[in-house]
Amino acid sequence: MTPFLLYAARAGLYLALFYAFYLLVMRQTTFFRLNRVLLLAGSYLCLILPLFRVRAMSAVGIASGLTMVAEGAATESPAAEAYALPWDSVLLCLLIAGAAVTLTLYLVPAWKMGRVIRSGKAQERDGCSLVLQEKDTPSFSWGHTIVMSRLDLENNPAIFTHELMHVRCRHSLDLVLLLPIQVLFWWNPLVWIAREELRLVHEYEADEGVIQNGIDATQYQLLLVRKAVGEQRFSLASGFQHAKLKNRITMMLKPSSSGWMRWSYLAIIPVLAACMFACNPARNTSNQDADAQDEKIDVEATEPTPEQEALPYQLIENKPTFDGGDANNFAKWVNSHLNYPEEAKKNNIEGRVTLQFTVGADGVVRDVEVLRSVNDLLDAEAVKVVSESPKWEPGTQDGKPVPVQFVFPIIFKLK
Repeated sequence: MTPFLLYAARAGLYLALFYAFYLLVMRQTTFFRLNRVLLLAGSYLCLILPLFRVRAMSAVGIASGLTMVAEGAATESPAAEAYALPWDSVLLCLLIAGAAVTLTLYLVPAWKMGRVIRSGKAQERDGCSLVLQEKDTPSFSWGHTIVMSRLDLENNPAIFTHELMHVRCRHSLDLVLLLPIQVLFWWNPLVWIAREELRLVHEYEADEGVIQNGIDATQYQLLLVRKAVGEQRFSLASGFQHAKLKNRITMMLKPSSSGWMRWSYLAIIPVLAACMFACNPARNTSNQDADAQDEKIDVEATEPTPEQEALPYQLIENKPTFDGGDANNFAKWVNSHLNYPEEAKKNNIEGRVTLQFTVGADGVVRDVEVLRSVNDLLDAEAVKVVSESPKWEPGTQDGKPVPVQFVFPIIFKLK
């Protein structure tokens, strides 16, 4: 799986856990503004968490006193990668296509909404731009603009007050901030549920503002019922005829949540922390040298590179194997034999050394060369260890052993 797809999967998991927590705990409270802030901040936090790698050490590793050790970073053999690549490409294309469709579903209504706003004459009123329509049209607000019919303004001033609350609370900004997450994670159903929950919180906050402005709650609720049959025209805009009328009326009648309920929000911290450790399982460090405490050496998966003397890796019927397994076994072997040069550590020298070598028809590793150099000390250590490799089981083509060439990157990184 490509790094982006792996990141998308992990971020999707974090988002799913966070939104599930919101639905179970946070949505039950009357802390509307706090819920708005946390819903948006938590969503973006879930996009950042997969970038951090937190590993729990095994009990043996803790006993040995090691905090960071050399590890094989490869998770798939080159053969598996060669066959997985088309599937990764298909998944990536599906994600891009879905993101394009999702973005289009918002851009088209936004364009239509702009046409409606420009079709009327705007006037300044109570710090917002009011566009009156002569025909009966559902009211909505976007940015600092409110669009409503002249008849509603004259007969139902509570509608204007409601839309004014949307403008003053900047609810349209929330929807814009959530839009990138919807576009990127359109495949996650909880993202769409979270969007509707955010819009519902907007309505709760606007309803609360209307009642605090002295409008009778009973008359206001009756107005909501009368207008409930109206059509919500634009997906990005806030509107008076928002769905889930029963939820809004119930929330207006609900007593304010106790302040101590805010502390229950902290329960999401161990949930996300557990998810971070689950996505980064523990590694056994018992067989590493204690000097590795100040260093980190990552050995990445090998990649085949065709050359004239050796057959291309992709065309080999039976791939070379090391110690009974794939190339990742070789990565682990190299990882256990590498030593960070002391002089390089003292001078804070680190980087990625890329080697090229050939597994001969006799299984012997030969022709080890440095394709990408970092420093003579690191280069020499990488060449030395790879050159000392035990024999491989050679690759075969048409039943005959053939030489195969690899590119082998090694990352030297200080703690």
